[in-house]
Amino acid sequence: MSDIMTSKSKIFACSKSLELAEKIAEKYGTKLGEVKLSYYSDGEFQPSFEESIRGIRVFLVCSTFPSSDNLMELLLMLDAAKRASARHITAVIPYFGWARQDRKDKPRVPIGAKLVANLLQAAGATRIMTMDLHADQIQGFFERPVDHLFASSIFLPYIQSLQLENLCIASPDMGGSKRAYAYSKYLKSDVVVCYKQRKVANVIETMELIGEVKDKNVILVDDMVDTAGTLVKAAQIMKERGAKSVRAVATHAILSGNAYERIEGSELEELIVTDSIPLRQPSTKIRVLTCADLFADVMHRVNENEPISSKFIM
Repeated sequence: MSDIMTSKSKIFACSKSLELAEKIAEKYGTKLGEVKLSYYSDGEFQPSFEESIRGIRVFLVCSTFPSSDNLMELLLMLDAAKRASARHITAVIPYFGWARQDRKDKPRVPIGAKLVANLLQAAGATRIMTMDLHADQIQGFFERPVDHLFASSIFLPYIQSLQLENLCIASPDMGGSKRAYAYSKYLKSDVVVCYKQRKVANVIETMELIGEVKDKNVILVDDMVDTAGTLVKAAQIMKERGAKSVRAVATHAILSGNAYERIEGSELEELIVTDSIPLRQPSTKIRVLTCADLFADVMHRVNENEPISSKFIM
């Protein structure tokens, strides 16, 4: 990649997304820019760009997973870039946190995803780049361009490499059925759906399977895995119904609480995730596929004003 091209843009990262950002910068053909974090004794922090960004396109890589310090760090960096006269400021958010609050599902609750969208725009983001939003309609919360990438371009080649016979794609809930049908259409496979009900968040009350999985190699498809309760329960039901094997792909590995222990003791052959969120600990059942190539390619195309439609498998 020419020095002329790379001189038009620079890539920076929040502190908790450094590992992924370094991979993206390497694939992009440049080095990660330097950001310094200064801390006050009470925990307040201040980021500063240690090089000029005047008049250039800035890419800020930051997944906004818990804690909320990650989101706050991104907001402060956006504000700093705006005040430092960057020409364009693209917030590269592999995992867009707070996305599960995309509507009022009961009285007197916030729409957190809309609030975060407003904050990002107010802070100075002129473009948003993200992957596998929890709900597609979150794109409409922004008044700025949104590049919504699909991890299917990462997962599908891996699934094909497994060369599984009697392949069946499954959705762990009704909300993910559209994603499961898209995968099954591309792979020319059967599809089944789990129907679950919750009384409170992260606690499954009941789960039923819609479809036949006997003697099939099942792959559950989801956008994120948090406590892993849904995937583990779905895998158990499918094995009880005669599935030959059960795997799962989930774009964002939040893996909170005792999720790692649940996965290790589950019927899952393996859980395939991306590195949009760094793993807290290793696991023999978790395989990580990098999303760095995808983001680096799209960032390059955006910087060169080239179309990105070829990056959308579904």
